[in-house]
Amino acid sequence: MKQILLVFLGGGAGSAIRYMIGNWMPYSGKGFPWSTFTANVLGCFMLGVFLGYILKNGNEPQSSWVVLGTIGFCGGFTTFSSFANENLGLIRSGELGLMLTYAIISLITGMGMIYLGFVFQKYF
Repeated sequence: MKQILLVFLGGGAGSAIRYMIGNWMPYSGKGFPWSTFTANVLGCFMLGVFLGYILKNGNEPQSSWVVLGTIGFCGGFTTFSSFANENLGLIRSGELGLMLTYAIISLITGMGMIYLGFVFQKYF
């Protein structure tokens, strides 16, 4: 029960912050979806920091911090379903080049940010 509550709390916080990013950078359905891209990149970086810290300190995969930070917060904050829907919208509107650009740089940047998160966490 404690684990479910931690996922709930972390997910709620992550979702609320994701919502604020969407209000700060609204996406009209045209052009590059900066709000989703920003949330996904930041979420990847935070996931890297959380996982790097957890691995460095020998925490168990189901520890409270893992559940709260990775499954809860990062799960609520990142928006892969929005990413997929926006890519489909770009295809439907005939913007295949923009869709490919968005998908490729999101994937590469996301993996890079997870790596940077691992590197960054050593300062904690």
